[in-house]
Amino acid sequence: MDAMVNSAEGENPAGRPAVRVLLVDDEALMRAGLRLMIDGTHGIEVVGEAADGAAALEQVRSLAPDVVLMDIRMPHMTGLEALRALQEVGGESRVVMLTAFDTDDFLLEALRAGAVSFLLKDSPPEEVVQAVLDAAAERPRFSPEVLARLVRLASAGPAEANGADGADGADGADGADGESSATPAAEAPAPEGITGREWEVARLVAEGLANQEIGARLFMSVATVKTHLGRLYHKLQVTNRVQLAIRVLELGG
Repeated sequence: MDAMVNSAEGENPAGRPAVRVLLVDDEALMRAGLRLMIDGTHGIEVVGEAADGAAALEQVRSLAPDVVLMDIRMPHMTGLEALRALQEVGGESRVVMLTAFDTDDFLLEALRAGAVSFLLKDSPPEEVVQAVLDAAAERPRFSPEVLARLVRLASAGPAEANGADGADGADGADGADGESSATPAAEAPAPEGITGREWEVARLVAEGLANQEIGARLFMSVATVKTHLGRLYHKLQVTNRVQLAIRVLELGG
């Protein structure tokens, strides 16, 4: 399943499309726009479309796409419900959620359920293409606005997150728009059962660093970073680095 994307050619060595994508949105115009953006770009191939979550599940079973670009709000079965169903059956397709940005209450819920990334529906073509390529390589990617809200919601705690009204917050990604409310006054200590070294790795994951960058920062091999990540996944009961980042933020990291 791990799609290897050649940065120069956008195709695998056999010359076949590197990433097979399923588009899921109840608006035909939106699906057509997404297809125009990504089909045939950097080896990406759109292999199917679906208008709701139930149809998406059927398409995933029959087409086994590498990546599913899926709207979070649809009739009959929402994207969130379809995502949960995919996780329950052990689906290997990686899901990138699309939002019109009135869905703050679904952001954390979808990521906890296994979504790899979140994108705004009005994201530029290059951002959508990169999100697909990153999802195929299991690298999370977010629209900057979505990342800012994600950090704010995760750090706010369940009560405030559930009551989010969609107002713009400070940019927790780079602080360019002012002081972020997500920034703690002091670094939180490692939670019970997590070693100091594991917590260092976890906090760098939450900052968005890749394994190689974490290894360079902490003077450890990539293999050692992966070992720490495996232990963190088990101890914090998460299944990927996106969910790990959310847990770190929730724990005050």
